Amino acid sequence: MHFPFTPNHVQLIAACYPPHAALLTSGPEYRPNSQELSRLTYYASNRTGKINKLSGELERRVRMDCRKAQAGNLRARASLLISLAIFRALATECRRDIALLTASLLASINVTLQALRTDLEVATRAASVFTAWTTYTDGHLVGVDRYVTEEYMSCLQMFSHMGRIDQESMDHEIRNRTRLLGQTVLQAVVTSEALYYSTVQFGTQISCIVPAILIPLFDVSVSTLDQESETMKTKSSSGYLEGFRDRPTIERRAASIHLHIDGDKGPSSADVANIALRAISILLQHSNASQAGTVIGAAFECFDDINGWEKIDHCQWIAVKGAEWTQYQYRYAIPTRMVEYLVEGQDVVQATPRHLALAAMIKAVFTSPTPLINLSTSDIISSLINLIFKRVVVQEDDPLLPSLVECIASLGTHVYYADQIQDLASELIGRLILVEINGLSNGKPASDKSRAQAVRCLLAGLVGLMHAADKHEAAKDDAAEESKPRKGATSPTISSADPFSADTRIKPSRRTRIAPDIWQETLTLLCDSDYSVRADYAEALISYLKHEIPKLGDHVDEDGVKRVRPVADGPSRQATTFTSVMYGDSITRFLHALHAHLYVLATSSNLGLASESASTSPHARSQSRDRHSRSHSRSQDSSSGSRENTRRSTTVPPRTRKSSVMTRLMQSTTRTLSSGTTRSATLSDYANILAILTAVQENLPVRGLLTGVPMLVALDAISSNVEEADPVVSMRSKALKETIVKVWLTIGRVWSSPEITEAAEKVCSAIPSPGLLQPPDFDSRPSGTIDPPRQPIPIRTDPEEDAPVTTLNVEELIAALAARQSVQEATGLDETGLLKRFTTQWTPESALQESLDTQTSYDALRHDTISPLIKVAPALMQIENMSLHSLARSTRGGGVGVTDLREALEGRSSMSNPNLSHRAPSLSTLEHTSTVAHGEPSLSRLTPVRSRPQQRNKIAGPGEVKDVLNRLGIGKSSSGNILKPSFPGLQKTEQRYVSTTDEPC
Repeated sequence: MHFPFTPNHVQLIAACYPPHAALLTSGPEYRPNSQELSRLTYYASNRTGKINKLSGELERRVRMDCRKAQAGNLRARASLLISLAIFRALATECRRDIALLTASLLASINVTLQALRTDLEVATRAASVFTAWTTYTDGHLVGVDRYVTEEYMSCLQMFSHMGRIDQESMDHEIRNRTRLLGQTVLQAVVTSEALYYSTVQFGTQISCIVPAILIPLFDVSVSTLDQESETMKTKSSSGYLEGFRDRPTIERRAASIHLHIDGDKGPSSADVANIALRAISILLQHSNASQAGTVIGAAFECFDDINGWEKIDHCQWIAVKGAEWTQYQYRYAIPTRMVEYLVEGQDVVQATPRHLALAAMIKAVFTSPTPLINLSTSDIISSLINLIFKRVVVQEDDPLLPSLVECIASLGTHVYYADQIQDLASELIGRLILVEINGLSNGKPASDKSRAQAVRCLLAGLVGLMHAADKHEAAKDDAAEESKPRKGATSPTISSADPFSADTRIKPSRRTRIAPDIWQETLTLLCDSDYSVRADYAEALISYLKHEIPKLGDHVDEDGVKRVRPVADGPSRQATTFTSVMYGDSITRFLHALHAHLYVLATSSNLGLASESASTSPHARSQSRDRHSRSHSRSQDSSSGSRENTRRSTTVPPRTRKSSVMTRLMQSTTRTLSSGTTRSATLSDYANILAILTAVQENLPVRGLLTGVPMLVALDAISSNVEEADPVVSMRSKALKETIVKVWLTIGRVWSSPEITEAAEKVCSAIPSPGLLQPPDFDSRPSGTIDPPRQPIPIRTDPEEDAPVTTLNVEELIAALAARQSVQEATGLDETGLLKRFTTQWTPESALQESLDTQTSYDALRHDTISPLIKVAPALMQIENMSLHSLARSTRGGGVGVTDLREALEGRSSMSNPNLSHRAPSLSTLEHTSTVAHGEPSLSRLTPVRSRPQQRNKIAGPGEVKDVLNRLGIGKSSSGNILKPSFPGLQKTEQRYVSTTDEPC
C-alpha cells in the first residue's frame, strides 16, 4: 500500500518486495520481484543523482530488518535477504557509479554481519553483495573516506574471521562451510582494486587477510597441499564459484555465491584449502616486491600467533610456493625478507623454532627449481656469515649453525651469472682469512673453540656451494638429454650416483671455476692449531682438487692413467704446459704453495698462527715482515699485468700479509724431525697429507709431478735423518715414510710405470697391516653440512710394533720416472731436463717464493718487452679503444707503445676532425690498484691522469708516421722478423702447420 506523497524512489524499492503476508512463502530463494527490480535498476542507472537516495532507503530497511531478525522475526529475516539481493542488483547494474553506492552498501553489510553472523544463509547473501562491490570498485575511497574505510575494514575483519573460524563446539561440516564462505570472499578481495590502490591501507588489509588464508593450510597434510596445487593448474576455478573476474571492469562478472544444500556431502578441508591456495596465489601474482615482502611479514606474524613454526614441512612448502607464485621479477623479495627476519633475532640466547624454520625455508627456496632473478647473493651470504659469527659467540654448538651452513651452500643451486660462485667463494674465503688471523673479535683468544667452529662452518658452506652448483648443472643437463628425441638405435645412457664422477662431466661447465689464486689464500688452514679445522680443510681441499680446480692439460683417463694423445697433447700443448710450469701460472703457483704448507704440517713442531705470533719476538716479526714485503714488492714489480684475468673479492687480504703469516709458520720447521708438542702433526694429519698428495697426483698429474717430486725428495731426506732413541720421532718418521711410499705408488699407477709401482708395492707389503695411516672418511657425509669435530689419532709413544718402514731408493725412482716416454711427451722435457727438475734442491721457502713470483711470458720466452698484440693492434684499430690501454700496460718502461703511434697519427686525424685535437683530461684507474682491502684511505684517491700530453708537437708528416710504424714492426722491415721463436725445436716440428713469412700476421 502506497501512502500519498511517497517519493518515487521509495515506491520503486517497495514494489520490489512481495506482500508482507507472502514474505515467508517467498523462500527458499527470497528474491525480489524481477519486473519491479528491472524498473528500479533502470531508474537508478539513468538517474545517477538518485542513487544516494535509493541506497539510503535500502540501508534504512536493512538496519530495521536486522534488529527485528536478531530478535527472531522470520518475516524481517526474509525482508533482509530481499534487501541484500536488491543491493547486489544495483551494484551490478550501476557499476559505473559504484562509488555512490559504496557508503550505504558497506554499512548495510557491516550491520548484517554484526547482527546475524552465525546465520549462514544471511551471511552468504551479504558475502554475495560484498564480492559484487569488490569486483566493480576502483578502491579510490579506501583510505580517503574515513567512514568508508572503517566500514570496509570491519566487513573484511568479519569475513576473515569466518575464513579461519575454529570453534571446538562447532560441527566439522558447518565449520568447513563457514570457512569456505570466508575464503571465497577473501579471494574476491585479493583480486579487487580496493586492496592494491592505497599503499597505506595495503599492510592493514594484508594483516587481516593472510592469517585467514594460511590457517586452513595447516589443517591438512603437505601431500594434500601438493594435490590441491596440481588441481589448481588443471581447473580454472573452484566448484563453489561461478565465474572469475579476468576482464576489464565494465565486462567483469561478480562471483555468485550459493548456500550449500542440506543433505549433500559437505565441503572437506581439502576444498577449503583449495580456495585458500587460490587466494594466496592470486595475491602474490598481483603483488610487487614491496607488497610481496609485506605478505611474507604478515605470514610470519601468523606463524607466531598459531605456533606454525613447529610445522617446518608446511612452512617450507608455503615458502617455496610463495616464491613460485610471485611475479618473476619480484621473486627475490621472498628469500630476502626471510633472511631479514632471520637476522633480527640473532642475539637470543637459545635458537627458537622460528629460527630453525626460517633457515629451513630459506634453504628450500634456494634449492627449489624456481629461479630467482635480481637476487643479491652477496648481501645474503654476508648476512648469513655474520649470523654464523653471532651464533658461534653465543653458543659454540648452536643448533642453528648446521641450517645456516646449508643456506650458504644452497646459494650455489642456481647460477645467474658466470662469476657468481667465484664471487661468493671469494666472500667466504675473505671472511675465513679474517677469522683465522683476527678471530671473532669478541674478546676471546684467536684459537678458542668459537673461532674453530666458525672456520669449520665457513669451510662446510664453501664446499657445499661448489657442489650445489655442479649438482644442479648436472641435473639440468640430464633433463635436457632425456628431453631430446632419439633417432635410430640408442646407446646406453651413462649415469652415476655421484654427480662429480668422471662420467657426468661430459659437458664443460657454464660457470667460472674458483681460481687457484683465490683458494691459495686459505692454505694456511692446513697448519691451524686445531685439528678439527685441519681435518675439515683437508676435506675441502681434496674436494677442490677433484672437482673445481682448472685442469688445463692435466686430464687423466677413466682408469686413472695419464696417457698422451698426439692431437690433444701435441707440441702446442707441450709448450703451454712447459711454460706454465717453468714460468708459473695460477695452478702451478697454487701447487707450489700447497706443497710448502704440507711440508710445514709434516715437519713443524708447533702448529698454529696464534702461538707463533705470541712466541716470536717483536723484533723478529718486524724483520720477517720487512724481508717478505721487499721480496713480494719485487715480484709484484716484475709481474705487473701478467696475472690471469680473474675477479678477486675485495675482502681477501693482500698476499703480502699471507706470506708473512706463512713465514711465521716456517720458523717452527727444522731440517730434522723433533718430538714436537701437542700442536704438532698427528697420525690423522699424515693420513690427510697422503690423501691430499694422492688427489694432486691423480687430478693434476703433469703439474703435480713437476712440483711435487722435489718435495717428496726433501721429505724423504728429513724422514731418514732421525734419532731412533726418541719414540715420538721414530713414529713420526714411520708415518712420513709410509706417506711417501704410498704417494710414489700413486705416481707409478698414474704414469703406468711398472718399475715405480713394483718398488712401492714391495715396500707397502712389508708394512704391518693395516698400517699407521687410516684413510680419512671424507666421503661419508654429504657436502654442505657440518658434523661434530673430528678427533685425531695421536702419535703413540709406545708403539706395539717397532718394525721399521723400508726406505725407497728415490734416485732409482726418479731415473725410472724421467725415462718414461709418456712423462717426456706430457711435460715437453727430455730425460736430462726431467732429472734436473726432479733433483733440484727444494725448500719450503723456495716453494713459497715460487708461489709468489710471476714472470711475463713474453719476457721469459722472447727476451723482449714487445707483445705481438701490441705490434698488430695499431694497424687494426686506428680509433681510441680502451682495449689498447690494457694491451699496452705490459710495455711500460721500454720500447715503443701505442701512445707513440697515436701521437704520430693524431696530427693528421685532427685536421679532418677538430674535436680530436683538444680533449679534456680524464680520470683513469688503469694505473691505480685497489686499496679497499689494504685499509689505507689515503691511498684510495685517484689523481687526474691525462689520457695524452697537454702539449702536442707540430703536425706529424708522413715520414714520422712511417718511422713509428717501422719501429713497431708493422710494414716492411729489413732486419727480419722481430718475434723471436719460443722453442726453436718445436717451431721446426710445427712448420708443416704454420707458414712463416718476413712480416708478422
